Amino acid sequence: MAAYHHTPLDRFITSADKALRVIAGVASASRPTPALHAADGEMSEAEQRHSAGLMRVNHVGEVCAQALYNAQARFARTDAIRVQFEQSSREEEDHLAWTAQRLAELNSHTSVLNPLFYAGAYALGTAAAVLGDARSLGFVVETERQVEAHLESHLDKLPPQDAKSRAIVDQMRIDEIAHGAAAQALGASQTPAPVQAVMSVMGKVMTGTAYYI
Repeated sequence: MAAYHHTPLDRFITSADKALRVIAGVASASRPTPALHAADGEMSEAEQRHSAGLMRVNHVGEVCAQALYNAQARFARTDAIRVQFEQSSREEEDHLAWTAQRLAELNSHTSVLNPLFYAGAYALGTAAAVLGDARSLGFVVETERQVEAHLESHLDKLPPQDAKSRAIVDQMRIDEIAHGAAAQALGASQTPAPVQAVMSVMGKVMTGTAYYI
């Protein structure tokens, strides 16, 4: 039987379905949460709010990751690149589910601005993809580099006794490093310094907002 090739309409429908599921908060993990066997340490109300704020930021980051990979996979020029984006997106969905679960455990909520964050990230992913696979991959490498640094900072900021959140963040960091390395191996081009700076500023705006809302 001949292999089925997805048409542009197929990809549009798949992309729209993913967007609706992410915005609606429907995410399923293919791997158990890293927090499963971590101790549930005692925290003060202030520490719990702080952990929740940081994990809400991380959840928003995963909403954006879904949007970026969704757009980049949809507009990728080659099947190999598309498959890599889809695989990375699936692993990022684990992160989305893990952070949402942890927020619920912390008696908190996901960001009400998730639809806006998703739309903005999807536009960025589309812009990167239409420039060609090499630049799209380069965008992934730079994004993952900045995300890795952001997650490392959260490991410093999370309360030491919040072992569950720390376990999730550390596994996310490991996965982001792998995604960046995979994109680099597929032929990523260097992202220009001005673009890197803009990405960094946008990231700071997003994290500063999502911590509270």
